[in-house]
Amino acid sequence: MTLIDVIVLLVIAGICGALGQAISGFSRGGCLVSIALGFVGAVLGMWLSRVMGLPEIFAVQIGTTSFPIVWSIIGSALFVAVVGLLSRRRP
Repeated sequence: MTLIDVIVLLVIAGICGALGQAISGFSRGGCLVSIALGFVGAVLGMWLSRVMGLPEIFAVQIGTTSFPIVWSIIGSALFVAVVGLLSRRRP
């Protein structure tokens, strides 16, 4: 994997994490948080798809790595929603 592949992978993960934050309606952090959410969402989304027996809908091949776009967005939205529910301030 070259440096360009890593940069493209980070950009795609950041976009997926930002979309997951926008879908869930809870946003905390900046670009690095979005990148981390994109990767966590990819892991969580792929785990959910394997458990439910669903196919990999849309994956981008970057070098030798396959990054699942749809499952990353769904997983990051679920993860951000759970974090938002747990970290809300209560009156």
